Amino acid sequence: MSSDIVVSCKGVSRTYQEESVPVHALRGVDFEFARGEFVSIAGPSGSGKSTLLNVIGGLDRPDAGTITVDGVELNGLNETELSDLRLHKMGFVFQSYNLIPVLSALENVEFIMQLQGVGPAERAERAMSMLDSLDIVDLADRRPGDMSGGQQQRVAIARSIVTNPVLLLADEPSANLDSATTEDLLQLLRRLNEERGVSILTATHDPIVMSYAQRQVNLRDGAIVEDSAAKVA
Repeated sequence: MSSDIVVSCKGVSRTYQEESVPVHALRGVDFEFARGEFVSIAGPSGSGKSTLLNVIGGLDRPDAGTITVDGVELNGLNETELSDLRLHKMGFVFQSYNLIPVLSALENVEFIMQLQGVGPAERAERAMSMLDSLDIVDLADRRPGDMSGGQQQRVAIARSIVTNPVLLLADEPSANLDSATTEDLLQLLRRLNEERGVSILTATHDPIVMSYAQRQVNLRDGAIVEDSAAKVA
């Protein structure tokens, strides 16, 4: 596989049981995502887009098919190895932010680096630098409960990219934000993509989010029905 390919999915399927009824969340998905791309996985609720993000992020396992992230095949990894891969290769942005309520913005951004074993002085310096680059250094001492949704999402993004991950996965990042805050968030993501080369894969049904991505992959009933990359020869 080319070193330019960050994510490769081949024949990926995932079926859930819902009240004893099988739900085919993913049906034989084939998908490649290149380094430096900004791609939106689009589709209505229940189309499988969040499930696809979850199996790529190693948060869920497929029933069939193979997934490779930055040259590492996920299928053969145990839970400890998957956690290690997520810790060092991936950043996650969730619609619920997932910030730790008792920690300040600075401490939340430092948290992943602490898990990586980065020393106190270095992680504080890197965290403050990241908050500054995202124009939220004034939030350093605030806890999540004292921030707006847009501010919490910015802190979550700072935490997700301060470790320079290979891949940023964002699941419905605009779900709890108004349109003006969504535009601010997306301009930030575009800047991170263009200036820092962060590879971004987002699951969304928001047309505004889709408009910022370089490429759009549409899912319906767990299968890819359209990929804008296929239009470019």
